Amino acid sequence: MSSRLRAVGLSIILAWGWKRAAIALVAGAFSSLAMAPFNAWPILFLTFPVAVWQIDGAGAERWRGVPAAAMTGWWFGLGYFVPGLYWIGYAFLVDASTFAWLMPFAVLGLPAYLALFTALGFALARLFWTRDASRVIALAASLTMSEWLRGHALTGFPWNTLGYALTEPLALAQTASLIGLWGLTFLAVAIFASPAVLIDGTSRGRKPWIAPALALVVLLAMAVFGVVRLSRQPTVMLNTKLRIMQPNLEQDARFNYSAKAEVMKKYLTLSDRASGPQSTGVRDVNILIWPESAFPFFLTREADAMAQIADLLPKGTVLVTGSVRAPDVPPGTRIRRAYNSIYVIDHDGNVLSVYDKLHLVPFGEFLPFQDWLEKIGLEQLTKVQGGFIPGTHRRSMDVPNAPRMLPLICYEAVFPGDVVERNDRPGWIVNLTNDGWFGISTGPYQHLQQARLRAIEQGLPLVRAANTGISAVIDPLGRLVARLGLGLEGVLDSNLPAAIPPTPYARAGDLPALIILAVAWLFVIRRRTAK
Repeated sequence: MSSRLRAVGLSIILAWGWKRAAIALVAGAFSSLAMAPFNAWPILFLTFPVAVWQIDGAGAERWRGVPAAAMTGWWFGLGYFVPGLYWIGYAFLVDASTFAWLMPFAVLGLPAYLALFTALGFALARLFWTRDASRVIALAASLTMSEWLRGHALTGFPWNTLGYALTEPLALAQTASLIGLWGLTFLAVAIFASPAVLIDGTSRGRKPWIAPALALVVLLAMAVFGVVRLSRQPTVMLNTKLRIMQPNLEQDARFNYSAKAEVMKKYLTLSDRASGPQSTGVRDVNILIWPESAFPFFLTREADAMAQIADLLPKGTVLVTGSVRAPDVPPGTRIRRAYNSIYVIDHDGNVLSVYDKLHLVPFGEFLPFQDWLEKIGLEQLTKVQGGFIPGTHRRSMDVPNAPRMLPLICYEAVFPGDVVERNDRPGWIVNLTNDGWFGISTGPYQHLQQARLRAIEQGLPLVRAANTGISAVIDPLGRLVARLGLGLEGVLDSNLPAAIPPTPYARAGDLPALIILAVAWLFVIRRRTAK
C-alpha cells in the first residue's frame, strides 16, 4: 500500500503543464463535495494531500517555486468554487431578458476571483515549505489566513470556507464554540492534508505515520467533545410561540408592484393556516415571522397593507417581517434609493422597531463604483437605482413576549465575528432571507449550514425565515428543532429555544484562532530554519 501511495504521490509531484493544472482543478472540484448538502468531508483525505504534493513539486515546474505554487492554488480554487457556487447563475435568470447574458461571467468570474485567495494561500505556504510533516502545518496556516482575507476583502465573501467541512455531523461542529470558523479552518486543512506525509521517507528517524495518526486523534477528540457537549446541554424551550411563514413565492412577483394584492392575500391566508387538528392559526402564536423583502412595495407607505396586517394579528401577537424601506424624505420627493429592512409590527399596526441591513450584497444590492457603472447602463440584480442604502450599526431589537432579538438579513449570517456586539448580547437571532434567487440548488443548503454555525459559535438560538426555504428553528448547539424544506409552501410552528451562557468563542472572539495560527507559524519557521 505504501509503495502504491508513494508512486501516486510522485506522479503528482512530477506532473507539470496542463497535467498539473488538470490535477489541481479536479482535486478542487471533488473538494466541493465536503460542503452542504453532500457533507462528504472524508473525500478531503484524498484531495488535500494532492495539494501538498503539488506544492512539493512546484520547484520542478517551468515557473519555479512560489509562482508555480500560486498557479496550482488558483486552479485548485477554481475547481472548488465553480461547482460550489454554480447556483449563483440562477439569480441572473430571474429577469433573463436583462441579466441572462451576465450569467457566464458570474458563474466563472466570481470563482476566478475567489481562487486568487487560494492561490495566495498556496504561494504563502510555499514560501515557508519544509521537507517534513511541518509543511502540512504551513499549508493549514497559510490557507486559514487566505480564507480569512477572502472573508474580509472588498466587503468579504466567506461562503463555503474550508472550515465548514468539519460541521457535519453536528458533534464535530461543537468545536466552533471554542475556536470559531477560522480555528475550524486551520484544523480542517491540517487534518485532511496529513496523509500526504505517508509518502515521505523514513531516513533521519522520520516516522511518517505520526502526522496522520495525530490528525485522527484530533478528529476523535472533536467528536468526543461534541458528543459530551450535546448530551449535557439538551434543548430548553421558552414559552414564546413562533410561526414562520414560508410562501415559496415566485421571485419575479416580489419585485412587481402589480402583484401587490396577490402577495398580500397569499401571506395573510398562509399565515393564518391551521397547522394541525389543535391549531387555531395565528392566534396560537406570539411572534409571526415573514421572510426578507416580503413585499413588492414600501410596506409602511401602503395604509391598506398595514391595516390588513393589523386585522390579521390578534392582541399580543407581533409580526417580524422583511421589507424594503424608503428613506425619510419630504412628501412628493421621488425615491431613488431604499433600505433593506426588518420591521417589528404590533397588532395595532404600529411599527415598534426597525433594523436596516448593514452588509449589502455586491452586484445584488449595490454596484462597486455605482454611479459610473449606472452611466454605462449596468444595474444590480434588484434594480434599485443608486443601490440600497446600508444601515449604520448592528443592534438587537425589543420584541414583546420574547428576549431581545438580533436581526440578520440574508447573507449577514455568514460572517463569523461580525454578528453579536460584545456589550449587546441578545436572547436569539432571527435571519430573514430570500434564497429564492438561487432556485432548487445547493445554495440554500449551504446558507443554512453557515447560519447554523453562528448559533453554535455564539450559544444563541437562531430562527430562519426563507421565502422558498429552508426555514428552520435552531437551538444554541445547532440542533434543528423544526425545519421546512426547500421549495415548499407552508408554516412552521415552534417554541423559541432558550439561549445558553456565552461560549468561549462568544467571549474571546477570534483570539483562540489567532493564538493557534501564531503557534503554528512559530513551529513552521523553527522547522524551516533548523539545520
